[in-house]
Order: sequence, then C-alpha cells, then structure tokens
Amino acid sequence: METDCNSYPHGCPCGFLGDPIKECSCSASAIARYQKRMSGPLLDRIDIHVEVPRVDYEKLAEKRHVEHSETVRKRVQAARERQLQRFKGTKLTCNAEMGPAEVREFCGVEPSAEKLLKAAMNQLHLSARAFHRVLKLARTIADLAESEVIAATHLAEAIQYRPRVGM
Repeated sequence: METDCNSYPHGCPCGFLGDPIKECSCSASAIARYQKRMSGPLLDRIDIHVEVPRVDYEKLAEKRHVEHSETVRKRVQAARERQLQRFKGTKLTCNAEMGPAEVREFCGVEPSAEKLLKAAMNQLHLSARAFHRVLKLARTIADLAESEVIAATHLAEAIQYRPRVGM
C-alpha cells in the first residue's frame, strides 16, 4: 500500500511510514488508529519534535570534524549556570520550569523575533501553551548561544521543533 508521508505526520505502528527505502506495511486504518492516540493536546506538551531519517552508510563512515562531547558538555553547563543565575531568588532552576508570568519576565525578544513569533502564531495556529513552550525553548537556545536576548534565529530554531500537524 502506498501512502503519502506528509498526510501522516506522526508515524505508524511499523515505523517505516515515509522511509525512502523500506515500505510501510501498515493499512490506512492502522495508521489512523495509531495517530489518533497522539492527540493535539498531548503533542502540544512535547517541546521538541525531530524527524530522524535513515542515514546512509557513506555519511556514517565519512571522516569529518565533529564537535567533541566535552565541548558540548561545557556549553550546556554554562547555559545551566546562566539559568541558575537568572532564577536566583526564585524557586526556579531552569527555563522549563517557567510559567507564563516568568516567560513574560525572562523571555525578552528582539523586534525581528517578535514579528516572527506573531507570524508563527497566525500561520501555525499555536495554542497559548505552544506559544509559551516555544519561548521557553528559544530562551534555552539563546542561553546555549550565550545571548541575553532571544534573537529571530533562536526563535526560528525553536519553532522548527514544533510538530508538523496537518501537513
């Protein structure tokens, strides 16, 4: 059975929906049942959605420079320290714990990012929960980039991690 992977953005029971090499063996009704279990409100509570396609052998075997784990660990530790300093005097310890009031206080965005956020709200029909989650994730991305303010690039990255519903 041939399916259009864009019609089914949340996968299938066999896990091969949309795979360029192995064909999905699920029926349309099995896919629909599987995806019905992944409701909008549940998906809205997941901050990062990333499609992980099959990787060719050549890509895995090629010799190329990659960032070392120690470098990444230091950047993450610095971002966590930045968050601890930001929330000093509060009960919060990280961006994920912020509520709407803290998001307004600690998630300042550049004017270009504000325009992007408004466009995303209108075009992607983000819920209030999704709006706050996007800003919290953008705040974390900005922290990793050692930026005090959320730039349009930080916000764009956070938006790209939203689920592709109805595509």
